[in-house]
Amino acid sequence: MTEIESHVKKFQKELSTGTVSLVLLAVLSQAGEPMYGYQIAKRLERNGEGFLSGKQSALYPVLRNLDGAGLLASEVEPSVAGPPRRYYRITPLGQQVLEDWVQQWNTARDFVDTVLQERNP
Repeated sequence: MTEIESHVKKFQKELSTGTVSLVLLAVLSQAGEPMYGYQIAKRLERNGEGFLSGKQSALYPVLRNLDGAGLLASEVEPSVAGPPRRYYRITPLGQQVLEDWVQQWNTARDFVDTVLQERNP
């Protein structure tokens, strides 16, 4: 791995760490029904253009943390084909936090976009 690739990989990891919780809350807010981890991962994979490729397992600790913080609620239900599945849904608190996080994201994104547009190539 080249030095540049190493820096890019580190940046991608830091960026991903800061956005996965926001994205998970948004997906569950839009879903309108409880979803299990694999469903969420597939939706993100479809919409994410490789953002989380190969990192599906990284979603589960974040889902558990959001659940533990009261932003998600979960229930385990039996599955017809395979082990039981844990279904997640966004809570009212999670919905409120999501709204605040979206505002923070928009502010940060606009700031970064402004700075990047002003840089000299």
